Amino acid sequence: MDDIGTQPWTWTEETWRRKVEHVRAGRPMKPARWKNGARCAVAFSFDSDHETNELRDGGKSIGRMSQGQYGNRQGVPRILDALRRYDAKATFFVPAVAALLYEDEQRRVVAEGHEIGIHGWIHELNSQLPYEVERDLMFRAADTLERITGVRPVGLRTPSWDFSADTLRIERELGLLYDSSLMADDDPYELLEKGEPTGIVELPVEWIRDDAVYFNMHRFSGLRPHTPPTAVYDIFFREFERAYEEGGLFLLTMHPHVTGYRSRIWILEKLLAEISQRPDVWIATHAEIAAYVKAECPR
Repeated sequence: MDDIGTQPWTWTEETWRRKVEHVRAGRPMKPARWKNGARCAVAFSFDSDHETNELRDGGKSIGRMSQGQYGNRQGVPRILDALRRYDAKATFFVPAVAALLYEDEQRRVVAEGHEIGIHGWIHELNSQLPYEVERDLMFRAADTLERITGVRPVGLRTPSWDFSADTLRIERELGLLYDSSLMADDDPYELLEKGEPTGIVELPVEWIRDDAVYFNMHRFSGLRPHTPPTAVYDIFFREFERAYEEGGLFLLTMHPHVTGYRSRIWILEKLLAEISQRPDVWIATHAEIAAYVKAECPR
């Protein structure tokens, strides 16, 4: 009997176990040492949502779309400049609609040695979509990014980290190397689907290591966070320091339309300056890190 429509406390054990085990963290994939003997791996990532945050919600606010455009006009150039100064490679997750709006931006990102990953079609919420629609959008997004950049994406970050019951199945159908949307660990692990190892590497995210939760606001709602940039830097750097001590992965998520401002870009610049001083840190793209851990941790 399927108890999903009933109150959770009335579910049978079969029901709640099925829900928990649908997508699960499998074997740890933290290597004994990182590439070239590095102690710690660092993965900078930037979700270039641009106007799609507003378009996803119906596209009613010209003001919010202009804020998204800021990500292209100022945020991405400042981020690329900072990465270039410290010779650091990063991953940009880009909704296909944002990539179509700013094709030259995507080509520049790839030309400067960075990775572009899938981030949905229009920053849609996957959990609201039937399987056929989610699959169509993800495949179209992958095809669009490949056409624009000349490189087939190998990883996915779901928009808003909204991972549906069908997302992992679709990732397997796409033949992806990695996902970066889930939060079961600090370090890489293999994703299980209904108890079956998938071969897909999870590079885990966390809201603690995301700039949006500290700075985003919405004019017509109660969303009014305001965290001083110094405090955000302190949180991020403490996360890095513990990852370094443990020999693990430090993965940071930032947004060009959030971090790209004059008062905030220094957070990224200071992190790069501090981290780059350590000779035993490997700064790499998500694809490079996922490929390395998969090779170092064979099943």
